[in-house]
Amino acid sequence: MFNFLSKCVAATFTSAICFAVTAAIAQSAPALTTREGDFVVHDFKFRSGETMPALKLHYTTLGTPKRDADGHVTNAVIVMHGTGGDGHQFLRPQFANVLFAPGSLLDPAKMYIILPDGIGHGKSSKPSDGLHARFPKYDYDDMVAAQYALVTKGLGVDHLRLVMGTSMGCMHSFVWGEVYPSFMDALMPLACQAVPIAGRNRAWRKMIIDGIINDPAWQGGDYKVQPQQGLRIAADMLLIAGSASHQLQKEYPTRDAADAYVGEYVKKDLATLDANDVLYQISASRDYDPSANLDKITVPVMWVNSADDFINPPEIKIAEEQVKKIKNGRYVVIPVSDQTHGHGTHTYAAAWQSYLAELLKESGKK
Repeated sequence: MFNFLSKCVAATFTSAICFAVTAAIAQSAPALTTREGDFVVHDFKFRSGETMPALKLHYTTLGTPKRDADGHVTNAVIVMHGTGGDGHQFLRPQFANVLFAPGSLLDPAKMYIILPDGIGHGKSSKPSDGLHARFPKYDYDDMVAAQYALVTKGLGVDHLRLVMGTSMGCMHSFVWGEVYPSFMDALMPLACQAVPIAGRNRAWRKMIIDGIINDPAWQGGDYKVQPQQGLRIAADMLLIAGSASHQLQKEYPTRDAADAYVGEYVKKDLATLDANDVLYQISASRDYDPSANLDKITVPVMWVNSADDFINPPEIKIAEEQVKKIKNGRYVVIPVSDQTHGHGTHTYAAAWQSYLAELLKESGKK
């Protein structure tokens, strides 16, 4: 979930946590030629029954689509971000330097990379654009349907070499594999489970939701000033959920250092978060449950979590059972090391690029 820089240990959530701008990305990441655009889906119908006359989907691409003799695209890759993030997070050094550099696994000279901003995120249509709490109640199925429309109708891509996603995008990967099983060659879900969000994972999300809607300043979503009390609760929970204990201990080894970190973190979040956007982003997972249809996934799957992930702790041992339903599925838990960053390990590609290499090799066999 959410955006992060290499110095952000709570690397899971929101651009407020890690507030780099495009200029900073350009200074520290390899020189990348990107193209940004907006695709508008007219009369998009949500699963809630609501319809949006013009749903804007923002995207960033790298590389150029290549086609075979029959005109089918052969090199397209979609990478989907987490809750509160956007496609730009994958242009940061810990991801781009590893995967988009010349000669790397996803070198744009050979791959066509699609980085969408999901519904409710980044520069795509979202509540804070003006509809506030009247914005349609989107869920993960809606988000994937919109991504599919962007890929096929907006970008003219009829097949994906790889579907990859982090956190929320990880969950979207499973939806892609079940709804469009023949549309891709491989799936790489990073940092999630393939069951309904429950237990502690639901608990911290519910705390965020309750904290915002119980703030008197929220006013049913029609606030004129951001509900600071509710957003402060959200910021606190996001910090904990996205953190890695060993990284926090190393970077903030004293009480004063830890206190200063929390203060700065919350200050930045309060300056940038929008309460309705956060509510919608967190609530979008409410009916996520791919567990019953995992056997519909037919392509190779490399499913990766990390042992220091607060959101997907290895001791619950859910994925080990769920992966058995996937015909060509493999599940990996990365041990804790200096390369892991809690839930945010999903975007520190050095920690798992070897598994991506295996997946691309296996799925490339015809």
